[in-house]
Amino acid sequence: MSGQNKPRYQQLKDSILEQISDGELRPGDRVPSENDLVVSMSVSRMTANRALRELTDEGYVERIAGRGTFVSDLRSQSHVREVQNIADEIASRGNRHSATVFLNEATTVHDELARALHVEPGTDIFHVQLVHAENDTPVQFEDRYVLASFAPDCLAQDFSQQTPSAYLTSITPLQEAEQVVRAELPDKPIRERLKMAADEPVLVVIRRTWANGQPVTFARLYHPGSRYELTGHYQPPGPQQIAANNVTQLERLKK
Repeated sequence: MSGQNKPRYQQLKDSILEQISDGELRPGDRVPSENDLVVSMSVSRMTANRALRELTDEGYVERIAGRGTFVSDLRSQSHVREVQNIADEIASRGNRHSATVFLNEATTVHDELARALHVEPGTDIFHVQLVHAENDTPVQFEDRYVLASFAPDCLAQDFSQQTPSAYLTSITPLQEAEQVVRAELPDKPIRERLKMAADEPVLVVIRRTWANGQPVTFARLYHPGSRYELTGHYQPPGPQQIAANNVTQLERLKK
């Protein structure tokens, strides 16, 4: 949907999110009030109220009674609350995270990946592969693609010191993620990098993540079946999510 065809409240939300992403509005900065938005953006009070209410519900801003509306600190509290940085996940168990980087290169997207990221084939992209270890035991092989336009400094990063997840979140708040989980037998390179037995399955998390209404990264995360379990927490549905109409696309993607 083009910007001009979006509802007015969504255009207003996108405008505020763009200011947050560009750094014009930083964590703790005051966001224009409903009255300010009505005047400066020529919208109705109902439109301004809905835009601010949804931004609050989605965690981008905080509305403090008697004071106003302020930008949330989304870099320290990821908005995609159920997608954790694996280094933080390991640290929460009292263990030590380390990583070995196998690949960090510039390339272009093929047709299938282009469809997943909503870009044209041939678009510039970065391809990152690394193994995460917990107390020196491999627990995840990360195979990730990142849009170059979203993270132009990706090649300069040392992902043995900072995870791709932490780096991407530091650029701009990640807005939403969708993921598909399935079990399969890994190929030989993945099995060797994760130090797995020949007949051991992996649990694969296929994940696509959004920022500013655009998919910006696509990853396959491989976990040894004997060293990983998936847990979840259900909450009743909230505001409509961007990924809802696209989740089946991930299940059709080939290995």
